[in-house]
Amino acid sequence: MKSIFDTVSRQCSKLVTTSYSTSFSMATKMLSDSIRQDIYNIYGFVRFADEIVDTFHDYDKALLFEKFSKDLEDALEMKISLNPILNSFQETYHKYNIEKHMVDAFMKSMRQDLHKQNYLTVDEYKAYIYGSADVVGLMCLKVFVKGDNTKYEELKDSAMSLGSAFQKVNFLRDLKADFEDLSRTYFPNTDLNHLDEVSKQKIISDIESDFEKGLAGIKKLPLEARFGVFMAYRYYSKLLDKLKKTPALEIKSTRIRVPDYKKVELLTRSYVKYQLNLL
Repeated sequence: MKSIFDTVSRQCSKLVTTSYSTSFSMATKMLSDSIRQDIYNIYGFVRFADEIVDTFHDYDKALLFEKFSKDLEDALEMKISLNPILNSFQETYHKYNIEKHMVDAFMKSMRQDLHKQNYLTVDEYKAYIYGSADVVGLMCLKVFVKGDNTKYEELKDSAMSLGSAFQKVNFLRDLKADFEDLSRTYFPNTDLNHLDEVSKQKIISDIESDFEKGLAGIKKLPLEARFGVFMAYRYYSKLLDKLKKTPALEIKSTRIRVPDYKKVELLTRSYVKYQLNLL
Protein backbone atom coordinates (compact mmCIF):
# COMPACT_ATOMS: atom_id res chain seq x y z
CA MET A 1 0.00 0.00 0.00
CA LYS A 2 1.22 3.48 -0.89
CA SER A 3 0.29 4.79 2.56
CA ILE A 4 2.68 2.32 4.18
CA PHE A 5 5.50 3.42 1.87
CA ASP A 6 4.80 7.07 2.69
CA THR A 7 4.90 6.29 6.41
CA VAL A 8 8.21 4.47 6.00
CA SER A 9 9.54 7.43 4.01
CA ARG A 10 8.63 9.87 6.77
CA GLN A 11 10.23 7.63 9.36
CA CYS A 12 13.43 7.62 7.29
CA SER A 13 13.56 11.41 7.26
CA LYS A 14 13.03 11.52 11.01
CA LEU A 15 15.80 8.94 11.47
CA VAL A 16 18.19 11.01 9.34
CA THR A 17 17.48 14.05 11.52
CA THR A 18 17.95 12.29 14.84
CA SER A 19 21.05 10.43 13.62
CA TYR A 20 22.92 13.36 12.12
CA SER A 21 22.08 16.23 14.46
CA THR A 22 21.21 15.99 18.15
CA SER A 23 20.81 19.78 18.41
CA PHE A 24 18.53 20.19 15.40
CA SER A 25 16.46 17.12 16.30
CA MET A 26 16.06 18.45 19.86
CA ALA A 27 14.78 21.77 18.51
CA THR A 28 12.49 20.01 16.02
CA LYS A 29 10.91 17.99 18.81
CA MET A 30 9.81 21.30 20.33
CA LEU A 31 7.72 22.12 17.24
CA SER A 32 4.02 21.35 17.15
CA ASP A 33 3.21 17.83 16.02
CA SER A 34 1.25 19.35 13.13
CA ILE A 35 4.44 20.64 11.45
CA ARG A 36 7.25 18.55 12.95
CA GLN A 37 7.28 15.82 10.32
CA ASP A 38 7.53 18.31 7.46
CA ILE A 39 10.67 19.80 9.00
CA TYR A 40 12.11 16.28 9.27
CA ASN A 41 11.29 15.86 5.57
CA ILE A 42 13.15 19.05 4.62
CA TYR A 43 16.13 18.23 6.82
CA GLY A 44 16.46 14.72 5.39
CA PHE A 45 16.67 16.10 1.87
CA VAL A 46 19.22 18.82 2.58
CA ARG A 47 21.29 16.51 4.79
CA PHE A 48 21.64 13.83 2.12
CA ALA A 49 22.67 16.34 -0.55
CA ASP A 50 25.26 17.81 1.82
CA GLU A 51 26.61 14.39 2.76
CA ILE A 52 27.25 13.49 -0.87
CA VAL A 53 29.51 16.49 -1.46
CA ASP A 54 31.16 16.54 1.99
CA THR A 55 31.79 12.98 3.10
CA PHE A 56 31.57 10.39 0.32
CA HIS A 57 35.28 10.66 -0.44
CA ASP A 58 35.76 7.07 -1.65
CA TYR A 59 33.12 7.43 -4.36
CA ASP A 60 32.51 9.52 -7.46
CA LYS A 61 30.78 12.43 -5.75
CA ALA A 62 29.89 14.21 -8.99
CA LEU A 63 28.21 11.09 -10.38
CA LEU A 64 26.31 10.46 -7.14
CA PHE A 65 25.20 14.07 -6.94
CA GLU A 66 23.92 14.13 -10.51
CA LYS A 67 21.97 10.94 -9.89
CA PHE A 68 20.52 12.43 -6.71
CA SER A 69 19.65 15.60 -8.63
CA LYS A 70 17.90 13.63 -11.38
CA ASP A 71 15.99 11.58 -8.81
CA LEU A 72 14.96 14.83 -7.11
CA GLU A 73 13.60 16.30 -10.35
CA ASP A 74 11.65 13.09 -11.02
CA ALA A 75 10.28 13.07 -7.47
CA LEU A 76 9.01 16.64 -7.70
CA GLU A 77 7.43 16.02 -11.10
CA MET A 78 5.94 12.57 -10.47
CA LYS A 79 5.07 13.17 -6.78
CA ILE A 80 6.71 9.90 -5.79
CA SER A 81 10.22 8.49 -5.46
CA LEU A 82 11.65 5.11 -4.56
CA ASN A 83 14.22 7.08 -2.57
CA PRO A 84 12.27 7.44 0.71
CA ILE A 85 14.04 10.68 1.62
CA LEU A 86 13.05 12.30 -1.65
CA ASN A 87 9.58 10.80 -1.42
CA SER A 88 8.95 12.46 1.93
CA PHE A 89 10.48 15.75 0.74
CA GLN A 90 8.29 15.93 -2.35
CA GLU A 91 5.28 15.47 -0.11
CA THR A 92 6.20 18.57 1.92
CA TYR A 93 7.25 20.45 -1.24
CA HIS A 94 3.80 20.06 -2.79
CA LYS A 95 1.86 20.39 0.45
CA TYR A 96 3.23 23.87 1.14
CA ASN A 97 3.82 25.04 -2.44
CA ILE A 98 7.55 25.50 -1.94
CA GLU A 99 8.91 27.40 -4.93
CA LYS A 100 11.14 25.43 -7.28
CA HIS A 101 13.73 28.23 -7.38
CA MET A 102 14.46 27.58 -3.68
CA VAL A 103 15.29 23.94 -4.37
CA ASP A 104 17.35 24.92 -7.42
CA ALA A 105 19.32 27.50 -5.43
CA PHE A 106 20.08 24.95 -2.75
CA MET A 107 21.25 22.35 -5.25
CA LYS A 108 23.39 24.96 -7.03
CA SER A 109 25.29 25.74 -3.82
CA MET A 110 25.73 22.05 -3.03
CA ARG A 111 27.01 21.42 -6.56
CA GLN A 112 29.61 24.17 -6.06
CA ASP A 113 31.05 22.21 -3.15
CA LEU A 114 32.10 19.53 -5.63
CA HIS A 115 34.70 21.78 -7.21
CA LYS A 116 34.80 25.32 -5.76
CA GLN A 117 37.26 25.75 -2.90
CA ASN A 118 37.64 29.48 -2.43
CA TYR A 119 35.10 32.27 -2.16
CA LEU A 120 37.10 35.35 -3.00
CA THR A 121 34.38 38.01 -3.11
CA VAL A 122 31.54 39.02 -0.84
CA ASP A 123 29.07 38.45 -3.69
CA GLU A 124 30.24 34.84 -4.15
CA TYR A 125 30.03 34.28 -0.40
CA LYS A 126 26.51 35.71 -0.15
CA ALA A 127 25.30 33.72 -3.16
CA TYR A 128 26.58 30.48 -1.65
CA ILE A 129 24.96 31.20 1.72
CA TYR A 130 21.67 32.13 0.03
CA GLY A 131 21.55 28.73 -1.65
CA SER A 132 22.95 26.62 1.16
CA ALA A 133 21.12 28.22 4.09
CA ASP A 134 18.75 31.11 3.38
CA VAL A 135 16.43 29.12 1.12
CA VAL A 136 16.35 26.29 3.67
CA GLY A 137 15.09 28.84 6.18
CA LEU A 138 12.47 29.93 3.65
CA MET A 139 11.34 26.35 3.04
CA CYS A 140 10.89 25.89 6.78
CA LEU A 141 9.04 29.22 7.00
CA LYS A 142 6.59 27.95 4.37
CA VAL A 143 5.78 25.13 6.77
CA PHE A 144 5.64 27.35 9.85
CA VAL A 145 3.06 29.79 8.39
CA LYS A 146 0.96 27.01 6.81
CA GLY A 147 0.18 28.86 3.59
CA ASP A 148 -0.34 32.32 5.10
CA ASN A 149 1.37 34.36 2.36
CA THR A 150 1.00 37.65 4.23
CA LYS A 151 2.81 36.20 7.24
CA TYR A 152 5.41 34.63 4.96
CA GLU A 153 6.22 37.94 3.27
CA GLU A 154 6.44 39.64 6.67
CA LEU A 155 8.93 37.10 8.06
CA LYS A 156 10.97 35.96 5.06
CA ASP A 157 13.83 38.47 5.54
CA SER A 158 14.29 37.47 9.18
CA ALA A 159 14.11 33.77 8.23
CA MET A 160 16.91 34.31 5.72
CA SER A 161 18.97 36.17 8.31
CA LEU A 162 18.55 33.33 10.78
CA GLY A 163 19.54 30.80 8.13
CA SER A 164 22.62 32.88 7.31
CA ALA A 165 23.59 33.10 10.97
CA PHE A 166 23.33 29.34 11.46
CA GLN A 167 25.44 28.68 8.37
CA LYS A 168 28.13 31.19 9.29
CA VAL A 169 28.39 29.69 12.78
CA ASN A 170 28.83 26.30 11.10
CA PHE A 171 31.59 27.74 8.90
CA LEU A 172 33.43 29.10 11.93
CA ARG A 173 32.93 25.92 13.96
CA ASP A 174 34.05 23.69 11.08
CA LEU A 175 36.98 25.87 10.05
CA LYS A 176 39.54 23.14 10.64
CA ALA A 177 37.67 20.39 8.76
CA ASP A 178 36.73 22.62 5.83
CA PHE A 179 40.23 24.06 5.48
CA GLU A 180 42.36 20.98 6.14
CA ASP A 181 40.16 18.09 4.98
CA LEU A 182 38.18 19.67 2.12
CA SER A 183 40.54 22.54 1.19
CA ARG A 184 37.63 24.99 1.35
CA THR A 185 37.57 28.56 2.57
CA TYR A 186 34.19 30.27 2.65
CA PHE A 187 35.03 33.58 4.32
CA PRO A 188 36.17 36.13 1.69
CA ASN A 189 39.17 38.39 2.28
CA THR A 190 40.27 36.24 5.23
CA ASP A 191 43.65 34.52 5.39
CA LEU A 192 42.91 31.31 7.28
CA ASN A 193 46.63 30.50 7.42
CA HIS A 194 47.00 33.51 9.69
CA LEU A 195 43.55 33.91 11.27
CA ASP A 196 43.79 36.60 13.93
CA GLU A 197 41.44 38.05 16.53
CA VAL A 198 40.53 41.03 14.35
CA SER A 199 39.40 38.80 11.48
CA LYS A 200 37.55 36.51 13.88
CA GLN A 201 35.73 39.41 15.51
CA LYS A 202 34.69 40.79 12.12
CA ILE A 203 33.10 37.44 11.27
CA ILE A 204 31.38 37.23 14.68
CA SER A 205 30.00 40.77 14.42
CA ASP A 206 28.46 39.89 11.07
CA ILE A 207 26.84 36.78 12.60
CA GLU A 208 25.52 38.74 15.60
CA SER A 209 23.85 41.18 13.21
CA ASP A 210 22.11 38.28 11.45
CA PHE A 211 21.04 36.82 14.79
CA GLU A 212 19.49 40.13 15.85
CA LYS A 213 17.35 40.23 12.71
CA GLY A 214 16.50 36.56 13.05
CA LEU A 215 15.34 36.87 16.66
CA ALA A 216 12.95 39.68 15.74
CA GLY A 217 11.28 37.29 13.32
CA ILE A 218 11.19 34.39 15.79
CA LYS A 219 9.05 36.49 18.13
CA LYS A 220 6.44 36.84 15.37
CA LEU A 221 6.27 33.18 14.36
CA PRO A 222 3.05 31.19 14.87
CA LEU A 223 2.90 29.47 18.26
CA GLU A 224 3.30 26.02 16.66
CA ALA A 225 6.81 26.95 15.52
CA ARG A 226 8.05 29.66 17.87
CA PHE A 227 9.59 27.65 20.70
CA GLY A 228 11.29 25.09 18.44
CA VAL A 229 12.94 27.80 16.34
CA PHE A 230 13.87 29.71 19.48
CA MET A 231 15.59 26.56 20.77
CA ALA A 232 17.68 26.33 17.59
CA TYR A 233 18.53 30.02 17.95
CA ARG A 234 19.58 29.52 21.59
CA TYR A 235 21.81 26.57 20.70
CA TYR A 236 23.61 28.42 17.93
CA SER A 237 23.91 31.54 20.07
CA LYS A 238 25.58 29.46 22.78
CA LEU A 239 27.92 27.96 20.19
CA LEU A 240 28.78 31.45 18.95
CA ASP A 241 29.53 32.54 22.53
CA LYS A 242 32.00 29.65 22.85
CA LEU A 243 33.62 30.56 19.54
CA LYS A 244 33.84 34.19 20.64
CA LYS A 245 35.75 33.17 23.78
CA THR A 246 38.02 30.73 21.93
CA PRO A 247 41.35 32.14 20.63
CA ALA A 248 41.50 32.39 16.83
CA LEU A 249 44.40 29.93 16.57
CA GLU A 250 42.49 27.36 18.63
CA ILE A 251 39.42 27.65 16.40
CA LYS A 252 41.63 26.78 13.45
CA SER A 253 43.01 23.71 15.17
CA THR A 254 39.95 22.13 16.83
CA ARG A 255 36.18 21.76 16.47
CA ILE A 256 34.22 23.69 19.09
CA ARG A 257 30.96 22.11 20.27
CA VAL A 258 28.30 22.44 22.95
CA PRO A 259 28.21 19.32 25.19
CA ASP A 260 24.93 17.39 25.34
CA TYR A 261 24.38 18.24 29.01
CA LYS A 262 24.63 21.93 28.09
CA LYS A 263 22.02 21.41 25.37
CA VAL A 264 19.62 19.99 27.96
CA GLU A 265 20.37 22.95 30.23
CA LEU A 266 19.66 25.31 27.32
CA LEU A 267 16.36 23.55 26.68
CA THR A 268 15.29 24.02 30.30
CA ARG A 269 16.24 27.69 30.46
CA SER A 270 14.72 28.41 27.07
CA TYR A 271 11.45 26.79 28.10
CA VAL A 272 11.28 28.95 31.21
CA LYS A 273 11.89 32.08 29.13
CA TYR A 274 9.25 31.00 26.65
CA GLN A 275 6.66 30.30 29.36
CA LEU A 276 7.34 33.67 30.98
CA ASN A 277 7.09 35.38 27.58
CA LEU A 278 10.67 36.60 27.87
CA LEU A 279 11.77 35.85 24.31
